[in-house]
Amino acid sequence: MTADGRHYFTALGEGRYAPTEHVQGAWSPDEQHVAPVIGLLLHTLEHQHPREDLQWARLSVDILGFIRREEMQVTTRVLRPGRTIELLEASVEIGGRDAVRLTAWRLMSSDTAAVAGQEHAEIPGPSELEPWHGMDHWDGGFIASLDFRSVPGSRAGRGRTWVRTDVALVGGRDDEQASALASWVGLLDTANGTAGREAPHDWLFPNVDLTLHLHRVPEGPWVGLDTRVSWGPTGIGQTASVVHDEQGPVGTLVQALTLRPAR
Repeated sequence: MTADGRHYFTALGEGRYAPTEHVQGAWSPDEQHVAPVIGLLLHTLEHQHPREDLQWARLSVDILGFIRREEMQVTTRVLRPGRTIELLEASVEIGGRDAVRLTAWRLMSSDTAAVAGQEHAEIPGPSELEPWHGMDHWDGGFIASLDFRSVPGSRAGRGRTWVRTDVALVGGRDDEQASALASWVGLLDTANGTAGREAPHDWLFPNVDLTLHLHRVPEGPWVGLDTRVSWGPTGIGQTASVVHDEQGPVGTLVQALTLRPAR
């Protein structure tokens, strides 16, 4: 937990969590932003199913409905156990209804430094950039809790943005300190808002899923998002990002969007 005690979720024990005001969503004052919920699901998998010999390679999230800002029950299970490859699931239940589900592949760790490489372009680091206020048109306590930087030249549909937070993912229990990775993952869903093609008060474009593929374990606290947003002519869209830490690209992120006028 941070020195000032701020956190997104209060751990109540036995997989129960209470959201704080810092998770308030952007589309409704009564909802939670899914970004920290995703971080919480990964935290719960790490907490309940520790494996130092395996590493996360893919996280796939389905948003099953409105995420009410109420007490949550998180449950986990191993879908495919294995010595070198494992598939796990974590889900959030609110008021007797599943709200968010995460499935995650975890793969063995080995020394492949001699053949390591990737083809994504670098972006300027956050230390080179000034604070960015281009997210101020978004409502909600979650976006207000974040610190943004943006590479000059961003436009509607295309942006290169950095984000971090000084709010802890989980508080309330000393035995539930979230990892740096879970906190980092809890920022990924901001990608859809950083380069929207239209203003959120004119158009609604929430994502119904999020899938992260990693080729390297990221190091926080900064998340870099090199993002392109595509909207089609029949009500669906896609937000696609190359994801970075301060050492460079670490993987890719894709979100499916449903598009509709706000009025």
